[in-house]
Amino acid sequence: MKAINYDQQFEFSGKAKTYSLIAIAIGLLAILFGLLTGQTERIFANLLLMSYYFACVCMAGVLFCAIQYVSQAGWSSSILRVPQAFAKVLPYASLFLIAIITIGLFTNHSVIEEGKKIFEPNLYAQWATKGVTIKGSGTYNAEVAAKAGYLNIPFFLARLVIFLILYSIIGLMLVKYSRKEDELGGMSNYNKSFGISAVFLAIFGFTYPVFAFDAIMSLEAHYYFSTLFGWYNFAAMWVSGLALIALVVIILRQNGYMDWVTENHLHDMGKLVFAFSIFWTYLWFAQLLLTYYANIPEETVYYYERWEPEFKPWFWLNIVLNFCSPVLLLMSRDAKRAPTVLKYVCIVVLCGHWLDYYLMVMPGTVGAEGRGFGVEEVGIALGFVGLFTFLMLNALSKVSLIPKKHPFLEESLNHHI
Repeated sequence: MKAINYDQQFEFSGKAKTYSLIAIAIGLLAILFGLLTGQTERIFANLLLMSYYFACVCMAGVLFCAIQYVSQAGWSSSILRVPQAFAKVLPYASLFLIAIITIGLFTNHSVIEEGKKIFEPNLYAQWATKGVTIKGSGTYNAEVAAKAGYLNIPFFLARLVIFLILYSIIGLMLVKYSRKEDELGGMSNYNKSFGISAVFLAIFGFTYPVFAFDAIMSLEAHYYFSTLFGWYNFAAMWVSGLALIALVVIILRQNGYMDWVTENHLHDMGKLVFAFSIFWTYLWFAQLLLTYYANIPEETVYYYERWEPEFKPWFWLNIVLNFCSPVLLLMSRDAKRAPTVLKYVCIVVLCGHWLDYYLMVMPGTVGAEGRGFGVEEVGIALGFVGLFTFLMLNALSKVSLIPKKHPFLEESLNHHI
């Protein structure tokens, strides 16, 4: 086996840095364009979509590390620096998400309903509009009023902040223990990582569905009820994170880094993307089927909106990108072990789950009239891709690319399936 450079570090410069900064600039220009052309609500919808996606893939990095530690997996120890870089970016992603949601709740746009001008928040208008819980007001809604004890701005923001702080702190602790492990060796820091990972999995398992209910499902608070929605979002978050981890590892490998990563490691990542694409599809169909046979009007409206001509093509494209493509393209053993095939499947999956989040967010915010992929959608998506790339690669460049004193490192370096 080729000698391993245990001090190999990623150099964040050149095209990677330039392109990420250009993408950020494009995102800022797209936001400015939307605000100047009166597309404020659409801008906030896209900012919510991308900041939520941004936070989710970073959470997936923490989750990946935690699962490897708790399961005492050896195969993945040589690639842990990549998900750890995601974990280091999570505090920034959390700040962006909290800021966008807070600004969206406290800034307004006007709409005309029944001949009256009403001022609605740019985000979460269905439950955060003034007077919606007050009997006799022009915006009163009995169903939303019944949920006011849970869906009110102070409690909503408090939950969001607490969840994201917990996830971020534990992610940073895992990074800290891994770096100390490199310095000191021994099992002490590995055991700490094991313990905090077990705590994280318990916290995350109970709180992530609530996080998804709050951030996304509450956009359509007055008629959408789904106990599966949190797990459906979990599946989207997890498969997106897996695809992005695999994509980063492949690109680094193609650029001369992490040459200890073999087709055996890629095979395992390919299997995970393949398997959890099927899991996502199971939850996608289960949620649709449960809504169909319950036949409760308050619930079926959610799918009725997405069955309108403005969204119907994207509804079906969603399942093609997120199920048919990864399953058909990664079904064979050879495909999972081919870097080029796996790379492009990961890109398809990441684009597919952007569309998945688009279908979750847009009908409940801008509605059918906001359907489309214009400057706002493309520009803001590129901006967040650039932001994630810049922050993640900057974090990755601060440490060696291999956890050189991880107790299972030799197992990973000699991994063969």
